Amino acid sequence: MSRADPAAAVALSARLSRATRGIRWYVRGVLGEDAYERYLAHHARTRCDHRPMTEREFWRDRTDAMEKDPKSRCC
Repeated sequence: MSRADPAAAVALSARLSRATRGIRWYVRGVLGEDAYERYLAHHARTRCDHRPMTEREFWRDRTDAMEKDPKSRCC
């Protein structure tokens, strides 16, 4: 039996980890899970003079806006 090259195992592990992070990033973006994080980043970039909404306030505001103006819903 031959032993696997430890460097190759580490490289494979790093590639799998990078691929997993990429897939997670993509899925979160498609599903909109990263919306609050993007809101916070925008808030910090634009240096708004008011405090950012909490995550709960953000999702409530977003849901209310979607209910008032349903643009691309199927139902």
